[in-house]
Amino acid sequence: MTIPFETSRPLERLSGVRHGFFGRRGGVSTGPVFSSLNVSESSGDQLNHVAENRTQAAGILGFSPDALVTMKQVHSVTVLEVTRQPAPGERPEADAFVTNVRGLALGILTADCTPILFADHEAGVIGAAHAGWKGATGGIAEATVAAMVDLGARPERIIAAIGPTISAANYEVGPEFTADLLRAHPDAANRVTRPDGAREHFDLPGFVFDHLMNAGVGIVDDLGLCTYAEPKKYFSHRFATHHGTTTGRQISIIGLGGL
Repeated sequence: MTIPFETSRPLERLSGVRHGFFGRRGGVSTGPVFSSLNVSESSGDQLNHVAENRTQAAGILGFSPDALVTMKQVHSVTVLEVTRQPAPGERPEADAFVTNVRGLALGILTADCTPILFADHEAGVIGAAHAGWKGATGGIAEATVAAMVDLGARPERIIAAIGPTISAANYEVGPEFTADLLRAHPDAANRVTRPDGAREHFDLPGFVFDHLMNAGVGIVDDLGLCTYAEPKKYFSHRFATHHGTTTGRQISIIGLGGL
């Protein structure tokens, strides 16, 4: 089966940069929770299925399984520079990473949080970030840009793409969250809405977009894909919770070169 995935047109134009935003279709996992391209090793899925799903996702972009680098995501603002795949059992805790090493593929796992893929083609520097609300409001997007700059990138040359994530229409947060958000980020009022006068909703990808632009990123491409709205296409933690079940994770990958 061919594995479907989405791409960012601005990133597609960069020679030598390969990327893809994968959903839940095209893999080997079974059952209503994990079917079928679950890539989470901690979700309760069979690990051999997860390994095969990761292998297939990396392979369709031209990378070998041992070139795919992932991390233990903890909703932090920690960004790491990577030069190799960590040894088994040594996956670091972080929520973004950057590299200038050709042949490495950076993978971010999500199920409503915002995946961001970055590239400065001229500098040969890429990055990938996982932005849940904690990471986004803490500055994970800006921290990733800064880490890329440390490797020789320039913000105005960076292209950043926002992949499948929960949309404002489906992300109810309520008044307490909103008060805390606006206390820390008064300029984020435009990213809070009250549909039909109901409880507050938060536009997470819109917030990320604003902060990428404020960090000086040259092009920010939001694919406008909602995980909650398309549960057959994407894993969505909030959708699963609302229906009394659990879910897997999808992967977003970017790499320099390949096999």
